[in-house]
Amino acid sequence: MAVAPGALGALQVCRVRSVTTGCARLGSGWRLPDSLKGSRVGPAIGAWGWACVAGGALSRRGYSSSEVKTEDELRVRYLEEENRGIVVLGINRAHAKNSISKNLIKMLSKTVDGLKSDKKVRTIIVRSEVPGIFCAANLPMPTIAAIDGLALGGGLELALACDIRVAASSAKMGLVETKLAIIPGGGGTQRLPRAIGMSLAKELIFSARVLDGHEAKAVGLISHVLEQNQEGDAAYKKALDLAREFLPQGPVAVRVAKLAINQGMEVDLITGLAIEEACYAQTIPTKDRLEGLLAFKEKRSPRYKGE
Repeated sequence: MAVAPGALGALQVCRVRSVTTGCARLGSGWRLPDSLKGSRVGPAIGAWGWACVAGGALSRRGYSSSEVKTEDELRVRYLEEENRGIVVLGINRAHAKNSISKNLIKMLSKTVDGLKSDKKVRTIIVRSEVPGIFCAANLPMPTIAAIDGLALGGGLELALACDIRVAASSAKMGLVETKLAIIPGGGGTQRLPRAIGMSLAKELIFSARVLDGHEAKAVGLISHVLEQNQEGDAAYKKALDLAREFLPQGPVAVRVAKLAINQGMEVDLITGLAIEEACYAQTIPTKDRLEGLLAFKEKRSPRYKGE
């Protein structure tokens, strides 16, 4: 198990606190109109969770990075050169198989708070620096879970908090709590149906079935499945490729698009379209939009600043 059952309670408290204090916020100065912050809409923005899943040791070959924070349990790297704008959060609790601890939650929460308002951050990849596990947070910018090994129980519940999930074919994923006569208590009963549909989610939870990468891809649980490489980081490398695809796009637009999608999925279509309209309006006065138009006219690549 990537997360010990006892750790889920702390995670739930952390998530509930975030929902309670969250306020439909995209970042500093970015908000939805008050008319769209009803009980069915507002909480979706403040909600976030932690994902502990399997991964391999961080491969440094070919990737230049600047380590801005190194602690015993959490390492934060801002990648450089062609990867500038990508941040990698590395969980490093080898002695505890990367299980969630109060200290790790505290460090993750502090790191997330800082990343939320950092306009230079375009995409976050969360993975393990220990062969076996990693953790992820749902932030205003895109988040990618790279599953290179086991993601069972709490591990899969929390990987579901990420926007995108990629996995090695050898990875194992499943909500296995019913084997212990309990239910998924870290968001699994809510996020899994939203990801793959109610009927199939019930089947997997009732049976405690474990899927490999190919099976997870077939049911829509993950977006990409890769054959594992010798380094054991095939999913991480795919996540990095995806993050590079996001880099050239307007960062404000990407964040607002995520906001619109997350909020819209929680309401009916008419309300969702109103949310989309409100989010679209937030992009109109930005400098990035004007830069995009100018770049198109001048037939060059845009130089977005997240403003």
